[in-house]
Amino acid sequence: MQLCITGFLPDNFEDSSLKYELDIKAEFEAPVMQILGWDSLAAEADGQLPLTDEQTRQISSAIREPLPHDLDLFIGVVA
Repeated sequence: MQLCITGFLPDNFEDSSLKYELDIKAEFEAPVMQILGWDSLAAEADGQLPLTDEQTRQISSAIREPLPHDLDLFIGVVA
């Protein structure tokens, strides 16, 4: 299991297709889970959580990679 960030256009757009996807490298899982307040991947394996702007900034810093700010971002656990 691993963490995956997905991005979609905001709700006011008719296009609901996936616009962004990033699998979080294993080395960054612990810091990202700490930001989210998660104890384990298994406990959070049911669905996707919308990310706040602050969580997006913190995760971007933790994984050392820019994340898009013009999309609605979500994070979840994938197999």
